[in-house]
Amino acid sequence: MLGLEGPCWVGPGPDGGLAVSEEFGDVRLFGSARQPLGSLAGWTGHTFGCPAGICSNSEGNIIVADEQRRQVTLFPRAGPPICLVSEGLGQPLGVACAPQGQLLVADAKDNSIKVYQGLKELA
Repeated sequence: MLGLEGPCWVGPGPDGGLAVSEEFGDVRLFGSARQPLGSLAGWTGHTFGCPAGICSNSEGNIIVADEQRRQVTLFPRAGPPICLVSEGLGQPLGVACAPQGQLLVADAKDNSIKVYQGLKELA
């Protein structure tokens, strides 16, 4: 996969593909055959600060931790981006979806893993 600008984090994308965050402010998507599909900023108009950790939930929606904007955003397969968490985050770097529907966020500012439950967007 060529043409990336400072790839930082990689995670599963929709339909067996990959999502790659770039340190210069975007998340690139690749299909299951590793073909380029575009970027989240290009598709949604969302402005990233410094996208970091990436994961996807069981519905194939992509979730991105943005270190600079101090938030975690869900990018649904259809519709606009949804900010899931912004309060209480200092430097979110990693993100994961637990099987029980929890959102796990690694926050480097206070050296913690924050667990969020009951986020209706993840259900």
